[in-house]
Amino acid sequence: MKQLLLLRHAKSSRDDPSLADFDRPLAPRGRKDAPRMGREIARRRWLPDLAIVSPAARTRETWKRVAAELGAEPTATFPEELYEATAMALLGEVRRAPARMGTVILVGHNPGMEELAVSLAGEGSVPDALKRMREKFPTAALARFEVDGEWASLDAGTARLTHFLKPADLE
Repeated sequence: MKQLLLLRHAKSSRDDPSLADFDRPLAPRGRKDAPRMGREIARRRWLPDLAIVSPAARTRETWKRVAAELGAEPTATFPEELYEATAMALLGEVRRAPARMGTVILVGHNPGMEELAVSLAGEGSVPDALKRMREKFPTAALARFEVDGEWASLDAGTARLTHFLKPADLE
């Protein structure tokens, strides 16, 4: 069984209107929430073998702060296609993960992340986690899926959502 973690970037700042969307950093709340989510990932031993991260400033910073809490930093890639990617484009990146990777974390943006998460949740998903995820996929939220088979065959409805965590859940 493989494990897929979908992490939306932490809260970003809009304080500097001269910055392009791609270059926006994390807001103070995001700088607090990202390491908290990293500590929770480590506490639950959901340690990724591979991180696939949008190259935008806020996703890179989210990943940097999450990874600092994991104990060992996994291989990370920053495909240009992940910035403002659709659910299908995100799925395509996960499908390209090497088969030897047992746990993959994808760090990206909405609406693509939420759409991908909802589409992947199939039979055996935890009803309460699915309900909460469908209600809102806020910044720094994490969806954990179990995946049978290879990354290349991942498709809509083929994964089991086991957990949906928001930073507010950790307080």
